[in-house]
Amino acid sequence: SVNISILIVAVVIFLLVLHHNLLGLSDFLKRELSDSNPLGLQPIDFIPAVPQRLADERNDKEISVVIAASDERLGGAIAAMNSIYRNTRSNVVFHIVTLNDTVDHLRLWLGNTALKNLRYRILDFDPHVLEGKVQVDPQKADTLKPLTFARFYLPSLVPHAEKVIYVDDDVIVQDDILELYNTPLKPGHAAAFSDDCDSTTNKVAVRGAGNQYNYIGFLDYKKETIRKLAMKANTCSFNPGVFVANLTEWKLQNITKQLEKWMALNVAEELYSRTLAGSITTPPLLIVFYKQHSSIDPMWNVRHLGSSAGKRYSPQFVKAAKLLHWNGHFKPWGRTASYTEVWEKWYVPDPTGKFSLIRRHSEAYEAK
Repeated sequence: SVNISILIVAVVIFLLVLHHNLLGLSDFLKRELSDSNPLGLQPIDFIPAVPQRLADERNDKEISVVIAASDERLGGAIAAMNSIYRNTRSNVVFHIVTLNDTVDHLRLWLGNTALKNLRYRILDFDPHVLEGKVQVDPQKADTLKPLTFARFYLPSLVPHAEKVIYVDDDVIVQDDILELYNTPLKPGHAAAFSDDCDSTTNKVAVRGAGNQYNYIGFLDYKKETIRKLAMKANTCSFNPGVFVANLTEWKLQNITKQLEKWMALNVAEELYSRTLAGSITTPPLLIVFYKQHSSIDPMWNVRHLGSSAGKRYSPQFVKAAKLLHWNGHFKPWGRTASYTEVWEKWYVPDPTGKFSLIRRHSEAYEAK
C-alpha cells in the first residue's frame, strides 16, 4: 500500500509538471502567433531603450507614432519626427513604415545625425497585401503609392499598443504630441480626425479641388452601392493625414477588414468620385467612419499649406498652430512651397547627400 501511495504521488507530481509545461508552451505559441504578421509588416529595427540621461529628462508616458517613409519623401518624415521628438518630454516610439529599398538609407539617416537617440521600429511594408484592393492603371502604375495605405493596418503595425497617433510625412509639430495623444475618444469610436468643415481650414476654398469638404467630393453618388449606404452627400468630410486611433476598438470592429472590403468593391464598381482625382485613400475611411468618429482639436491639423504656392494663413496663425500640414502638391521640401522656413527649422540634413540631390534635381526641373 505504501508503494501504491508513492506511485500515486509520483503520478500526480508528473501530471502537474506536464500541465505547467503545456501552459508555458501555450503562452509561447500565443505570443508567436500574435507577433507573426500575415500582412508582411515585419519589424526590421528596434531601439528598445532611451539613454539614461534622456530618460531622466523625459516622463514615463510612452506614445506610439506611426509614420510612412518613402525614399523620395524621406526628408519629410525625418523633419516630422524631429519636430515631434524635440517638442515633447514623453517617450515617443516611432513606428516607421517603409519599403525594403529604403531601409538602409533610413537607418543611416537616423543613426548618423542628431536623431540617433530616437526610439523607433522600421517596418517593411509588403505591397502585395494590396492586390485586388487597388485599381492600377498600367499607364500610371508608378503613381500608386503603397505606403499611403499603411494607416489601414495599424493593429498589425503596432500590435501591443492600445492607442496610436498616425501622421503623414508632410507635417511639422510645434507643440507637445502628448496633448494630441490624450484626445478623448467617445465610446465605440475607433478614431478621432479633424473635420474639413472646422473654422481654421475652411476659411479659404481650394481652387480646382471641387467639393473638397463634403462626402460628394470623394464618393460617386450615382452608384447604387453608395446610395444604399444612405450617407448624406453634404456630410462634412475629414482629413486622414493626422488622427488618433483606439486600437482596442479598431480590432473589435474589424476596421481593417471593413476598409479592405470597400477597397475591393471600388475596384469592381468604381465607387470613388473623380472630382478629387487620385484620392483613393480617403474614400474608404469616410465610409467606414461615417458618423462614427471623434474629433481632434483643429489646431492639431492646420492643413492646406501645400494646396497652392501662396500663403493662406497669417504668420501669427502659423506660429500658433500645433501641427502644420502641407497636404497638396506643394511640399515644404520643394522650391515653390509656402512657409518653407518653418519646415527647414526641423529638417535634418541627409548625411548621404541623396535627398539633397533629389531636391536640387526637382528644383531644376520646376525651373524649366
